[in-house]
Amino acid sequence: MEPVTDFVTYHIDERGVASITLNRPEKHNAFDDTIIAALSHYLDTAAQDNHLRVLILRAEGKSFSAGADAGWMKKMAGYSVEENQQDAFALATLLNKLNTLPKPVIARVQGAAFGGAIGLIACCDMAVGTKLSKFCLSEVRIGLIPATISPYVIEAMGARVCRRYFQTAEVFSARRARRLGLLSEVVTEDELDDTVETLVSQLLKNGPVAMARAKALVRNVAFRPVDENLMQETSQEIADIRVSDEGQEGLTAFLEKRPAQWQESSND
Repeated sequence: MEPVTDFVTYHIDERGVASITLNRPEKHNAFDDTIIAALSHYLDTAAQDNHLRVLILRAEGKSFSAGADAGWMKKMAGYSVEENQQDAFALATLLNKLNTLPKPVIARVQGAAFGGAIGLIACCDMAVGTKLSKFCLSEVRIGLIPATISPYVIEAMGARVCRRYFQTAEVFSARRARRLGLLSEVVTEDELDDTVETLVSQLLKNGPVAMARAKALVRNVAFRPVDENLMQETSQEIADIRVSDEGQEGLTAFLEKRPAQWQESSND
């Protein structure tokens, strides 16, 4: 069933490049439970679409997202603890879907990204922002904490950095966001779309299954000690993919000096 909102749109082109777009510019793309449900729905659509090769998370208007909508927060203030927990778990589920989507995900960031919007960016595999972009983990300013987004923001930016910005609610620049690891690239507004397209073009050259496996590999290997178990697991991973259909096609194409099947389809 399609979500009942025009505040989130979904489009996929002939290359298999999809865009999920926050479309509430008059409210700086602030989100509520309806928008969270729509984002979650479209991520499910993207995960199940074998034609989809790359996903771009983007927003209309001046701002990427102001975070949680004020009206939604006011409504939640009247909820019980149990109702608040259920409401928050919907956002936690959305973030997990975005973080684990078996496709490469690019965040296209313009303008302000505050509060929960930083969580969305942190869940993407790469993020391109403009030099004028501003960021703020603003929750403590209104007596709250960035709880559901915290695992992803801490992974992206580091624990010591988050101890500062979770508590100070300072606004920080795109340049600093790049240095801290939240953004992959910082460009001018005129360069934003071209830079995103360059990443898309690079991703379309690569095996779709291999990219999904590579993304999962990072989650599996990160912060683990290099011991016998990890050595056996990673050896098994490469052995399995070498004999897979995609691995065989990729190796054969390389040796025959021809494009692989997924490269040919991306150029159609």
